[in-house]
Amino acid sequence: MALIPHEQQRNFEIFRDSLSTVLIEKISQPQTRPRCRIKRNTNNKAAQRASQLHLDEGISFNLAEDLADFTDYIASETFQYLPEALKTLDYYGYSKDADMQTRYALPLTGDNVADLLPVLDPSISDSLTAYGITHDAVQGINEFLAPVLTSLLNAISTPPPAPSSTKAQAEGCELCGRDWIPLSYHHLIPRFVHAKAVKRGWHREEDLQNVAWLCGACHRFVHRFADHEELARHYYTVELLMQEEQVMKWADWVRRLRWKGR
Repeated sequence: MALIPHEQQRNFEIFRDSLSTVLIEKISQPQTRPRCRIKRNTNNKAAQRASQLHLDEGISFNLAEDLADFTDYIASETFQYLPEALKTLDYYGYSKDADMQTRYALPLTGDNVADLLPVLDPSISDSLTAYGITHDAVQGINEFLAPVLTSLLNAISTPPPAPSSTKAQAEGCELCGRDWIPLSYHHLIPRFVHAKAVKRGWHREEDLQNVAWLCGACHRFVHRFADHEELARHYYTVELLMQEEQVMKWADWVRRLRWKGR
């Protein structure tokens, strides 16, 4: 399967999830189809495994793992043919580019997909047809991919939530993991250096509101660990913070603190 570069990973995961949704809907609505001869792709393990899947009349996905492998294979092979701009596009880039909004006007149709994907490896279409997902007489690959790409662009064009509205998504402090104590949001790029961060090119203006939900102890620890400028330049994600041994040791220690019931 095609390897996805790190900078394209977010959009690939959205694309794969969108594809999975359409595939699940497709296979959960049985239709009468002529039996089709399965074409094996001997050059790809996922395709070989997918050849064992069956849908409807003798061809059905009998294992969730099989469907996951098939989805991953089709997603990775198809994603590489998307326009380069679409592979890394985010809300801020989309919202500032009127031409792109016109080009990707939603919802997309099969004709739009044909324009966006003028070249596509025939093995992708063959696999979908062989496993009963698409059929030229009913729904070709362009029509099949239209709702997938529409879902991808819907996700990209949706503005991110305000920081304060994301608390419900936090399952606990993002450093120590404790979920039984109050949390507050920490600006990963401290507000005191927002202007400097943009002026010096450290960050885009649209990234300034990125936050992490932390307990009081971890929040105070982070600001003791590094000053505002260091946080903005070197520790602007939870992942970057957790790469530091001092932070990992702190998180491991503080997560063991529990209050006794009264």
